[in-house]
Amino acid sequence: MITLGVEEEYLLIDAVTGRLAPQGDKVRAVASLKPFVADQELHSELSQAQVEAVTPVCATLEEVGGHLLRLRHAVTAAAESLGCRVLASGTPLSRTQAVPVTDCPRYRAMQRQAPQLVAEQLVNGMHIHAAVPDRSTGVQVLNRIRPWLPVLTAMSANSPLWEGEDTGFASWRTLVYDRWPVSGVPPYFVDEADYDRRVRHLVDSGVITDAGQLYWQARLSERYPTIEIRCFDVQQRSDEAVMFAGLVRALIRRAMSEAAEGAPERQPDPELLEATMWQAARHGLCDDLIDLDGERRRAGDVVCRLLRHVSRALEDAGDAREVRALVHRLLRLGTGADRQRQELARGGVAGVTDMITDMSTAP
Repeated sequence: MITLGVEEEYLLIDAVTGRLAPQGDKVRAVASLKPFVADQELHSELSQAQVEAVTPVCATLEEVGGHLLRLRHAVTAAAESLGCRVLASGTPLSRTQAVPVTDCPRYRAMQRQAPQLVAEQLVNGMHIHAAVPDRSTGVQVLNRIRPWLPVLTAMSANSPLWEGEDTGFASWRTLVYDRWPVSGVPPYFVDEADYDRRVRHLVDSGVITDAGQLYWQARLSERYPTIEIRCFDVQQRSDEAVMFAGLVRALIRRAMSEAAEGAPERQPDPELLEATMWQAARHGLCDDLIDLDGERRRAGDVVCRLLRHVSRALEDAGDAREVRALVHRLLRLGTGADRQRQELARGGVAGVTDMITDMSTAP
């Protein structure tokens, strides 16, 4: 059984003005007083206008969904008690302003290193951890899931707005994150030793301070025996996060099976893979994507190819019915970015805010 853990980042906004609210520490403190929230389940983030929720280790998708909904309700109740609302959007919706950085040595060092990047790092992602037997297997899995990261990014797009305007991108968060020195799609690694050597060289260069600043869209976790997939925007609904947890588990199961069988690995040219990711962030599911063969295909066809690729793994995990139903709903109703744009046309930024805050705790 491949166990799972999910991390979600949320923005805090003032309930009246809609402006960013630097209440992260207070919201965490109030929420942690609830008897059904453990201290380690809510974390501070770079900005004081953010909160991160972290599920326990989960064996089933039902557990993932239950924990996410519980934590979302706890954070929402705590925020409301302090005059705030919780925004499960990859980027802020309205005009931003200077927000204090959380007071810890790591974040202060990042601010000194790249002050403007930190000031604009008001983006929210979702990270999915999936257990692997060892780091050597983890590197093999990384190599095999790299080509699938763009389609996951397109499916999870939920950040089309910035400073109250449509950026023209479905996932602007992806572009914001890609400005850091070590980011984007991870490179291909020969083996575990190659991974460790290259990470060590990056840290020794002084450009990053530790492995926590490897902002690749997938990486080995330094804290847990897991692969960490980081390409997702935070999702408006908790069941959308559950869908991606099921897809990640199936991708990793399939990759481990292929590695055990000695199946050949796909190694797309790095420049093509970066272009594929840019296309995914630009359009989400509203235009063609670039498939694993480097050809432009309808987004729905690329998503269906992903489903076929992991079909057996979904069945083996008992996740097939739920994940397929959620993917089909996504293809029918669109991504979070699509919903934000539709609501922006109807009700402006205020309408988008209401839609997202109402949807974040929907069952």
